[in-house]
Amino acid sequence: MNKLTSAKVAFNAVRVNSDKGKQNPLKVASLFVKYGSLIIGALAALIPIIVVFFASLKTRSEYASTGPLTPPENWFYFENYTRAFMEGKMLLGFMNTAIILIVSIVGATLLGSMIAFVLHRFHFKGKKLLVVAFLLATLIPGVTTQVATFQIINDLGLFNTRLAAIILYLGTDIIAVYIFLQFLDSVSISLDESAMLEGASYWTIYWKIILPLLKPAIVTVIIVKGVGVYNDFYTPFLYMPKTDLQVISTALFKFKGPYGAQWEVISAGIMIAIIPTVITFLALQKYIYNGFSQGSVK
Repeated sequence: MNKLTSAKVAFNAVRVNSDKGKQNPLKVASLFVKYGSLIIGALAALIPIIVVFFASLKTRSEYASTGPLTPPENWFYFENYTRAFMEGKMLLGFMNTAIILIVSIVGATLLGSMIAFVLHRFHFKGKKLLVVAFLLATLIPGVTTQVATFQIINDLGLFNTRLAAIILYLGTDIIAVYIFLQFLDSVSISLDESAMLEGASYWTIYWKIILPLLKPAIVTVIIVKGVGVYNDFYTPFLYMPKTDLQVISTALFKFKGPYGAQWEVISAGIMIAIIPTVITFLALQKYIYNGFSQGSVK
């Protein structure tokens, strides 16, 4: 009897294991689609970088005679990097970019958070109209207003100055306002009320309570705004054509002439320009949406 029972148990175990080995065809298909789409997305993101990296290590003749995915003959050919950095004056471009970037990000963070704080915490006439105006401003293409914008910048005497780009980056930063508004929903109003009972002013509430709790939103704005300013070519090229005001996005434009472009040198400059972006993103990504404001009210 015991032998019969043990035999049944062993048979049931084998059957369960065989059933586990059989996978649902729909589940297999869904896994194939999921991982296949991820692989395709990864290749779509990596292949352009690989092409640019290979081109940056090729000579002019090698670049013209080989395919984009053909590896370079000499992996230690860094002359293109030297030319891009020295002849392109990339150090000057990094300096101008850093100045514009820091001022723009600090200004966008303060202005955006202040506007969001007022719109979220205060009730006044015209509030909904103001929010709708911000929304409509995002729907207007910036190119359609460039003639009037250029005339205003020129009349203010800001043409060929860093202030031209800084003011434009600050004046069109509507995305930061909506990012801060979204994060303010998770910051309890009871914190403001408790601070007001202790005699805190609105400025103290904003500076010492609201702003520290918006650290995830601030980092998000830094990345979104910083990448946009860092990669922007149109604004510096149009409003700061002076040579000593070139930024990193316009520094390599001199390698493109009317009779052709030195793409291998431009590719080397692109690889140099990518490095600060990658380092900054890797350093700040862990702070995005990490819930600093969660648990602020017990």
